[in-house]
Amino acid sequence: MDPATEAFVAHRNLLFTVAYEMLGSAVDAEDVLQETWLKWAGVDLDVVLDQRAYLVRITTRQALMRLRTLRRRKESYVGPWLPEPLLTAPDVAEDVELAESVSMAMLLVLETLAPTERAVFVLRDVFALEYEEIAEAVDKSQAAVRQIAHRARAHVAARRPRGEVSAAQTRDALAAFQRAVETGGLQPLLDILAPDVVLLGDGGGVVQAVRRPITGAGKVARLLLVGRRKVPAGAVLRPAQVNGHPALLLRVGDAVDTVITVRIDDGRITGLYAVRNPEKLSRIGRETPVGR
Repeated sequence: MDPATEAFVAHRNLLFTVAYEMLGSAVDAEDVLQETWLKWAGVDLDVVLDQRAYLVRITTRQALMRLRTLRRRKESYVGPWLPEPLLTAPDVAEDVELAESVSMAMLLVLETLAPTERAVFVLRDVFALEYEEIAEAVDKSQAAVRQIAHRARAHVAARRPRGEVSAAQTRDALAAFQRAVETGGLQPLLDILAPDVVLLGDGGGVVQAVRRPITGAGKVARLLLVGRRKVPAGAVLRPAQVNGHPALLLRVGDAVDTVITVRIDDGRITGLYAVRNPEKLSRIGRETPVGR
């Protein structure tokens, strides 16, 4: 490979992860990588002191432009918008910080940040870039970036899951949830769902899903049991590793119908996220490499 291609390939997983964490969409992240490559291919490498930082800067700028376009698309989206789930390798979970940063729960928290806040938080708190590098990426002064990072960090801290949750705890909660759904037990569902649990469903207007958030263990449990009766015969729930964490895949025949991920607080499910939009499930059949 020529030097430009070699450098791009070496950092591709990092660049994809930066774009994905900023956008919550693998399709858009891939488009950003294509745009990054086109710009990188025209760069004089002799004047580039740090290829990784330069590539991240290009990716960040392209992602920021696309993020503003994506936000306009979300305004007309039918029902709740959820990030595009990724089937990830088991070793992603070994990097606790990376796994948390790509989790569905964290991506939903990042959705509440302004575009520049999101970029600064991702670059500083996830990828540990220096403030100087971030300032160049977002076209701000270092002083401004430090203020943005402080504000974004406080915003995320107030909304992220309370305390660390191990993969084993998540698997146990999902197993209890699966047993309750499969047996149709109301009380077992109420036992694993937190009183203030929130259910979000993303069908994108293409397939049936809840059009608004459903809050409260009783409402969520009853809705799940009603929905259970509508699931086609032969459908099965299977465990999987999604966005660095244990999850469930509802398969109908050979196709994935729904990806179910959870947020766990104090041992109970406080967030239940069901992605059904077929456009967001196109990559779930193969692992997507992420890294930093």
